[in-house]
Amino acid sequence: MTDWLNSLLVLLALPEFGLSTVFVVSFISATLLPMGSEPVVFGLVKLNPSLFWPAILVATAGNTLGGAVTWAMGLGSHKVVDRYQHSRHHLRALDWLAQLGPKACLLAWLPIVGDPLCAVAGWLKLPFWPCVFYMAIGKFCRYFMMTVALTGIFGS
Repeated sequence: MTDWLNSLLVLLALPEFGLSTVFVVSFISATLLPMGSEPVVFGLVKLNPSLFWPAILVATAGNTLGGAVTWAMGLGSHKVVDRYQHSRHHLRALDWLAQLGPKACLLAWLPIVGDPLCAVAGWLKLPFWPCVFYMAIGKFCRYFMMTVALTGIFGS
């Protein structure tokens, strides 16, 4: 077991296998697990500035794919959510999401509420591909802005 774990850590080590690390961490952080991928993206770009665009794109792809998995988890969660469907806040939130449709997934990048938003989009059976498209736009903008701000690539 220890050998397997050491092999995995070597595989995911920065910077030699940095893009795979970015993908895995971005994917996992887009599910309902509480972790952030921004430090990994920042670390890779800080160690190797030439990987700015590949890191942004790989993080976007991993985070979007994780969001799609979260959407699918939401689709299968009808029974759990049915217990709370008569809550006033629940009904208001569902109405708001139903009115916005897949465009609500632009907000999937937000901390705390973004990942559950993807799950609710699936639960509401909002169209999968438009949701993934809007997730990707929001997540790309987040990674781009965060990495530019932290590295100062376009500044001084």
